[in-house]
Amino acid sequence: MLAAPAQAAAEQALQDIVVYGERTAPVGTGKGGLDSPLASFTLTGQPLAERAVATSDTAGLLNAVPGVTTAAGGGVSSLPVIRGFSDDQINVLTAGMAITSACGNHMNPPLSYIDPSNVGSVEVLAGLVPVSKGGDSIGGTIIVEPRAPRFATGPGIEIHGGAGIVYRSNGNGVAANLNASVANKDWALDYDGSWTKASNYEAGGGRVVRSTLYEALNHTLRLSRRLDNGVATLTGGIQNIPYQGFPNVRMDMLGNHVGFLNARYQGAFDWGALDARAYYQHTEHYMNFLADKYGGRIVTSTTGMPMYTRGDDIGWAVKAEFALTKTDLLRLGNEFRHTTLDDWWPPVAGMYPGMCCNTFWNINGGRRDRLSTFAEWEKTWSKEWSTLLGIRNDTVWMDTGNVQGYSAVNGMVNYLRDSTAFNALDHAKTDINFDLTALARWKPTELVDTEFGYARKTRSPNLYERYAWSTGTMASRMISWAGDANGYVGNVNLKPEVAHIASFTLGLHDAARRDWELKVTPWYSYVENYIDADRHPQQLSTGAFPLLRFANHDAELWGFDASARARLWTNETWGSFAVTGSLAYAHGENLDTRDGLYRIMPLNGRIALEHGLGAWSNALELQLVSEKTRVSNTRNEPTTPGYALLAYRTGYQWGAIRFDLGVENIFDQRYALPLGGVDFADYKAGGSVGTISALPGPGRTIYAGVSMKF
Repeated sequence: MLAAPAQAAAEQALQDIVVYGERTAPVGTGKGGLDSPLASFTLTGQPLAERAVATSDTAGLLNAVPGVTTAAGGGVSSLPVIRGFSDDQINVLTAGMAITSACGNHMNPPLSYIDPSNVGSVEVLAGLVPVSKGGDSIGGTIIVEPRAPRFATGPGIEIHGGAGIVYRSNGNGVAANLNASVANKDWALDYDGSWTKASNYEAGGGRVVRSTLYEALNHTLRLSRRLDNGVATLTGGIQNIPYQGFPNVRMDMLGNHVGFLNARYQGAFDWGALDARAYYQHTEHYMNFLADKYGGRIVTSTTGMPMYTRGDDIGWAVKAEFALTKTDLLRLGNEFRHTTLDDWWPPVAGMYPGMCCNTFWNINGGRRDRLSTFAEWEKTWSKEWSTLLGIRNDTVWMDTGNVQGYSAVNGMVNYLRDSTAFNALDHAKTDINFDLTALARWKPTELVDTEFGYARKTRSPNLYERYAWSTGTMASRMISWAGDANGYVGNVNLKPEVAHIASFTLGLHDAARRDWELKVTPWYSYVENYIDADRHPQQLSTGAFPLLRFANHDAELWGFDASARARLWTNETWGSFAVTGSLAYAHGENLDTRDGLYRIMPLNGRIALEHGLGAWSNALELQLVSEKTRVSNTRNEPTTPGYALLAYRTGYQWGAIRFDLGVENIFDQRYALPLGGVDFADYKAGGSVGTISALPGPGRTIYAGVSMKF
């Protein structure tokens, strides 16, 4: 017999992939083992499907989670922000793959590689992340899994699938998806495909926001085999993004071509459970200018500013869960991640010396390897008390080759000086990092849950933070995933970030968790060697777009997340009514300079009135965001005023067909995105004169979708 903790874990592991019907659970918190803390959130089932109708950006699904927001990028490539931590500070796993952004502007972040229509579940963990679910990160973990394979429930062959199409008025956006599965009791072959396209969106009041158009296609094919003790899957897929505008950076995406393979085995045994994955992904990325940033003209591969990136990610992850006793569970794991990156810019004829006549090597043979090992002990002491203790080692090796500029001259570009200085350095770096998570859960009554603990989290710099080398105005501004249009220079001597995190979660609810629930999590993070940016001593001006250099500083972040829900009324004639809400605040400060940290979301909240009557569902939601006055002055981060947005969504399930209709920003309010950076595309179209403004958010958007299952 399996001991209780391991049996539960093993059964859940198999349940997650051997699915005979769709889940319908709402957004919820971890209520099982401590590897899903109370402060974690999971989005799945119908609530996930409803949100997927409104967006083609998978990161946008996370806006339903307290303390989580997104920083604007392209239409399918925004960046998640958790409690003030963003981008590479967050561990993002898509189908178990840890993917590197193969771009100096991070136009292809991990969540951009899976369409919302193909997402089966999203788990978000902030702060006290168990070592079994996160390494080489300090801000949290996002785990996105595709829909589970579906095997036949009886003898013979079963065919299942679904299709959907959505129209969104703002930008004339269209999205379509198709999935199909052929299976018997032991084998399943399934396909998922999606396509989405949109023009530039309009801000409130009707002004077109330039460089916000996009198109993306995704295809995956998966073969699954059910074994006596588990399930094995092999998945292959491709992505093609022919274009994607980025309003807050100087470049646009004119091609992102990806192919990947992903193998997974999940099994349950007498001793516990095993989860093993291996993957490979190859990325070919191309940047240049779309018409909005090129005077309305069409760029070619030999005009504008062609920039290419090639990246490969290879890795594995193995985790075993052992039932030591009926109350003790041990998790052991090993992970490896190998990343290579080449980033080069071909010369443009007639542009000597700034962009001719050699190939500019931004990253030449960049390599980043990470080997990780962890051990985690979960103990149930009594009905009221349980604890989790984990330790993890991540050893990171980084290196890169020599570089060169477009020309071997100095003057305004300083290519010769900068490349000579960089090539003389020892590029090889080794970081030996350790993480620790200690967590305790106390449940004094059936109405109260509490959880508290401490975590030490570490992240090594990425390849661009260490190895971007040019101080030239044009070249440095190509390294700008911050969305501020500034120029950035790397720092070979950067140290890993080390975060010390403490938090406490109080959960109150009725005994059955059906009628009401309240959860509050205050948190605090002190970060040694936080990777911020300083004004570069060699900058030529102090204008709107300064030259910055990545630098270590001590920093602190603190705040709280809160969420609540309550059933108001249930009536056979009028249906059920409920109210849900969330509230979050974060404060971030560079302790050395006393400047504000970049991309810190101001106080924000949501409150929604929800209604359900049979197959009909409705929700009216109000989003409130306060003004953002605490900004990073070093980066010229813009302040933004507060705003309120009202949205409505409704859906009806008619047999196998579902209809969805919604309106975002009902009153067409004009507002600026607090984490949107600057509206560089509009600034450039206006002749690059005057004061650059914050990026405006979308105006009124009406969307309608229909989907069916068979």
